[in-house]
Amino acid sequence: MSRVFLLGILSMQFACSLENTSEIPDQSVNQKNTVSLPISSQQSGKNNALTYQVSESFNVGTNVVVRALAIDKMNNNLWVGTSVGVMEVGLDDGNVKRTFTRDNGLANEYVFTVIVDTHGKVWVGTNGGGVSRLSGTSWQTYFPMHGLGDYWVYAFADQENKAMWIGTWAGLSRFDYQSQTFKTYVKELVNEWVYGLDLDSKNRLWIGTEGGVNMFDGERWLTWTHEHGLGAPNDAQLPFSINTGLGTRERHDLSVLAGGRNTYNPNYVFCIKVSKDDIVWAGTWGGGVSYFDGNRWQNFTTEDGLAGNIVYSIALQENGDLWFGTNNGLSRFDGAHWQSFSKKDGLLDNHVYALSVSKDDRIWAGTKHGVAVLEKNKKSGPGR
Repeated sequence: MSRVFLLGILSMQFACSLENTSEIPDQSVNQKNTVSLPISSQQSGKNNALTYQVSESFNVGTNVVVRALAIDKMNNNLWVGTSVGVMEVGLDDGNVKRTFTRDNGLANEYVFTVIVDTHGKVWVGTNGGGVSRLSGTSWQTYFPMHGLGDYWVYAFADQENKAMWIGTWAGLSRFDYQSQTFKTYVKELVNEWVYGLDLDSKNRLWIGTEGGVNMFDGERWLTWTHEHGLGAPNDAQLPFSINTGLGTRERHDLSVLAGGRNTYNPNYVFCIKVSKDDIVWAGTWGGGVSYFDGNRWQNFTTEDGLAGNIVYSIALQENGDLWFGTNNGLSRFDGAHWQSFSKKDGLLDNHVYALSVSKDDRIWAGTKHGVAVLEKNKKSGPGR
């Protein structure tokens, strides 16, 4: 199933055309590198041979980039943040419920990040437009004049009933729910450009920046960089990245190449995610995906089965399986087996910038042009 959602106008056009998804080639499971990890799927005793396939895709427009996906569990909706606005899609029927641009409340159409907090409010981080927060049908916008660190906002983490943490290009901002005020941290960080945020089971905040990883437990600030094992070594001798990110104040550059080759900056962390057993996963620029077990950092790269060594996004399933959006497709890892997907398998593009998991265990992958949906392969057989 392929659907087209055209953003940028209030009355969206909707088109639907059927495809035979059974013709999408089944993915083989890479068992070349089996590792022992303290993640939930390793402890569950489940069948590791389970495979997935792309079941349908949603096209949001030519050259429109999907940069953010967020599940609204209370209403069973998916929020899709794009380079031309944000839309709310019903997960039950796949229909668009609402769409927002600058014309109807959004501070800026280019959306970097979206989160739905525990009270059902939708927070949208934008490119140069600060934060827009939707409560019901009303928008509220936060700029630096209100205390926000910067107009460029890349990440959120909801500290339930306490605060919303906001990653910006000028530090880490904390919005206190009770006082409705901001506090911004800069000098405490290894780098002020913050791209990834997540909280662990001890309520410690993990922060991915352009210069490494920080952790804040409410009192102490700790730092890790490539010197501590973050990011795999540059064995391929790739050129060091001179791009200051997936966007700068002067331009918005999605390029990760130099002279036609992939580039490398292992301290640059695009995303960070913490599993239920407090394993910290960090997606790096050219150094693959790194994980921290509380004692040391270790890394997975294409040599282990990862689709690409530039990792933009990470998602976790309830059973502990991990999904990684890379510059060369999408990978699933269950602690022992890898399975990867690319355009030839149904993705709309190989650069996977956003990932989300719905309660029915469907995987939503945001790329240029739209969103692909992955489901368990029905051909896997009983128990698989």
